[in-house]
Amino acid sequence: MNELVTKINKLKKEKNAVILAHCYQNVEIDEVADFVGDSLYLSQMAAKTSADIILFAGVYFMAQTAKILNPAKKVLLPRLESGCRMADMISLNQLREFKRENPDIPAVCYINSTAEVKSECDICCTSSNAIKIVDSLKSEKVLFLPDTYLGKWVEKQLGNVKVITYPGFCPTHLQIRPEDISNARKQYPDALVLSHPECHHTVTELSDYVGSTTGIMKYAAESKNKSFIIATEKGVVDRLKRDYPEKEFILIKDNIICPNMKWHNLIDIYNSLEKEEHEINVDSNIAEKALKCINRMLEVSK
Repeated sequence: MNELVTKINKLKKEKNAVILAHCYQNVEIDEVADFVGDSLYLSQMAAKTSADIILFAGVYFMAQTAKILNPAKKVLLPRLESGCRMADMISLNQLREFKRENPDIPAVCYINSTAEVKSECDICCTSSNAIKIVDSLKSEKVLFLPDTYLGKWVEKQLGNVKVITYPGFCPTHLQIRPEDISNARKQYPDALVLSHPECHHTVTELSDYVGSTTGIMKYAAESKNKSFIIATEKGVVDRLKRDYPEKEFILIKDNIICPNMKWHNLIDIYNSLEKEEHEINVDSNIAEKALKCINRMLEVSK
């Protein structure tokens, strides 16, 4: 692995490339990543980079977002199979129907959506900034898509906005059930439960803290508590165990693994960067519209 890491880092310098990695990725990818984080952080880094090549260790919509923000740069996704089941739950036609059924209401799309969907929404959001984004619209009603659970969690936090949600969801997070929380608390009575807002509301209501992947990791790092039950994707637990060995981190269930986020490995990254293959492109008309949606989010999130 060390030899592969050395080769990838050498290629990055030769090609003026940057590697962005989501924290649900296989943890060894951090060895070559320039930036590791959640969707908001990686979008911000993609918008700022001066690299000629952006290699995204993540899923398809993330690479699309990087391309939209950097139309003149080459964006690579090591494995094109790395999609998002939530993003696939809403098409452009389904979005248009959703808007027709709820006319004259601003539409917020979760970053877990395709470029086509982003192109017909008013503003984008991530789990880190969803509350702030919805609140920034100053509207009594907001359409939220595709994740119904994140949307309804935002509605509850704000209390003064009716959030009309599209019935999409994250299949990985929806595997976590309230009885899993109850059972884990019995087994680890001193542990705090940290969950992601993509979880079912019956799970988030039982949690001590609810937040994005970055939020969860920051909370665990800063908390005086020494034991944590983590109700999100396994990649977060892997990084927490590595970074804070003096603390205990328990993955809520062994199967909380996003298969699409685990496609990439170091060999895929090396091959993609060496051959400059699996380039991501976005139709220019779609990209122009989607850019407004993404830039509006980045402006609000400053």
